[in-house]
Amino acid sequence: MSRQLRIASVNVNGIRAAARKGMHEWLETADVDILTLQEVRAQASDLAAALPGWHFVADEALAKGRAGVAIAAREPLDVWRIELGDDNLDSKGRWVEADIEVAGEHLTVVSAYVFTGEADTDKQVAKYAFLDAMESRMPHLGPLAVITGDLNVGHREFDIRNWRGNRKKAGFLPRERAYFDRFTGPAGEPVATVDGETGTGLGWIDVGRRFAGEVDGPYTWWSNRGKAFDTDTGWRIDYHLATPALAERVADYRVVRAPSWDTRWSDHAPVVADYVFPG
Repeated sequence: MSRQLRIASVNVNGIRAAARKGMHEWLETADVDILTLQEVRAQASDLAAALPGWHFVADEALAKGRAGVAIAAREPLDVWRIELGDDNLDSKGRWVEADIEVAGEHLTVVSAYVFTGEADTDKQVAKYAFLDAMESRMPHLGPLAVITGDLNVGHREFDIRNWRGNRKKAGFLPRERAYFDRFTGPAGEPVATVDGETGTGLGWIDVGRRFAGEVDGPYTWWSNRGKAFDTDTGWRIDYHLATPALAERVADYRVVRAPSWDTRWSDHAPVVADYVFPG
């Protein structure tokens, strides 16, 4: 029999705060099978308290109260990895993979939290190093794989409402966007990137853009400044990047934007996709 697997990804901006503000109420009706989390900012005991009844794997950041990623599931996750790149790479609390058997097939799910960065600083150097490692890892994740999470880059002009005012800021720099040109370019083929260079496409599919089409947004994060949420002046920086074989199985995709500012439980919206496994 075929099975539909619902995967939701969200930067919770602190799992304990999200739990207090209404994450549980959303989960009660969301019917999620796999929940990937970023910016958990807590220890394993806090995750267990915030997600009673769930099984999870996590990678905590070295600095207390910073970063942190996790994958939570209704069933135990027996095979998982946190390695990304060599020992010189700062990836702690930013990358976790889990292998899951679904209807007799092997699926790899990743929760990733890319550095925010800051143009012309060491923070941006660290961000590029992480993206380099991610680009090297992607071809080895298997034919059915999805990278979810807060990737902290708006790939195209559609992905940031005020893109003109952010062309020199981290999150929309040409070199950052060029990674996504390569991620989603035709596999093995030369790709002209937005920074004026040429790279090799990896063939992954941006599920959100495929479903939304060539339109603004839908945005997944809004600044706390001004009335960014009320005016939908947002950024689309939370993704499901799927291998072509998995992307063909997407039955639905949506960004769960809160109905109002005061009902949000994070400054990011959950990004949800349904994947069908024939069985």
